[in-house]
Amino acid sequence: MNKSTFLGFIAGAGIFITSCQAPVKPVPENLANATLYATLYQQQAAEYKALCFQAYNIASLRLHEELALKKTKPLAVVVDIDETVLDNSPYQAASIIGTFNYPVQWSEWMQIASAEAVPGAQEFLSEAALNKVEVFYVTNRKEEFKHVTIRNLIEKNFPFADSVHVMTRITSNDKEARRQQVLSKYEIVLFVGDNLGDFNSIFDETDASVRTAQTVENKIEFGKRWIVLPNACYGTWLNALPGYSNKISADSLMIVLKSNLKGF
Repeated sequence: MNKSTFLGFIAGAGIFITSCQAPVKPVPENLANATLYATLYQQQAAEYKALCFQAYNIASLRLHEELALKKTKPLAVVVDIDETVLDNSPYQAASIIGTFNYPVQWSEWMQIASAEAVPGAQEFLSEAALNKVEVFYVTNRKEEFKHVTIRNLIEKNFPFADSVHVMTRITSNDKEARRQQVLSKYEIVLFVGDNLGDFNSIFDETDASVRTAQTVENKIEFGKRWIVLPNACYGTWLNALPGYSNKISADSLMIVLKSNLKGF
């Protein structure tokens, strides 16, 4: 996933960060708490793990259905990395405890290269490799983090963790060009991700109503070719909230966030 959206709503503290050297205003407690439950859910809830296992169990079933069909091209699976195969919740937790926001200390977290595997991810991708299905990691991590990302994947025993199969972001956040690069040689039987933009560029739209309409229109693909992992902490969904802006004050942003709640 594109980490420029990470904790986007707590970046509304009033300063627009342009570099790691720029002054950073501490995140207000009310906004930091907005991610507290989401991060605890990812780290502590058995339900989170169950959803990940469920996603990868479905992926396994679909993979074997595809393997039973006669194919003319070699097969591939395309996966995102962040919150799809590697768990970044320690960075999320550190940002809450330390009251900072992305990109502060993101480089340090990348260099550690110790993110744990998302439940079910390593087993599924190893199963794919065992069946001669290649795995491509199409990620919006920056190119400068490619080497440490590969090291992290190797440490967690992920297959095809090399410079060819790990496709990082060089210019555009849009993953379509990289997906097409894979499609030129392989038939992609499954896409796995935590953000809808991991499946198709139609979901990169930051209009919530458009994203919802596209989701309904493409409902047949979910659980068939598109496998979704849970991520309540960050993503395009956040930037697509009606009225959302990371340039308004923290207090105003909290009002906007609450205005998106549907009560009774």
